[in-house]
Amino acid sequence: MKIIAALFMEDIELRSVPGPSTRIDLGGIQFSGPAPGPVPVTIGPHLVVLVWNPPDAKPVGALTVVFTNEDQMADEGEPLARNVQPLEIEPGKFNYRLVRADILFEDYKTVLARCSIDGGSEHVVPYTLLPPVD
Repeated sequence: MKIIAALFMEDIELRSVPGPSTRIDLGGIQFSGPAPGPVPVTIGPHLVVLVWNPPDAKPVGALTVVFTNEDQMADEGEPLARNVQPLEIEPGKFNYRLVRADILFEDYKTVLARCSIDGGSEHVVPYTLLPPVD
């Protein structure tokens, strides 16, 4: 299985089109956002991970997303949050998983969502918490 995209977003909608085929409409794609108040603050940005399973691949796997500070290595220290989900995707097909983790921000900074399947290569997505808007 391969991660083809991972994005922080606000909205996801699935719709069928002739074929049969499915469309995934994503809304509110973001890589940063203002804090709802002064730090420390806990937020839970929504991450969508799109996965393709090649025709010759096994149909099961595990998606792991580890949230770390920007300057922290994936295997260094305690992560800010961690999410592991089973994947079952028919070979030759696509699917997605939604990941939401409550992250405590002690400061306005960037965190990384480090996504991998079965311990394979990482797909890294940044999210920056900005100061609140007055």
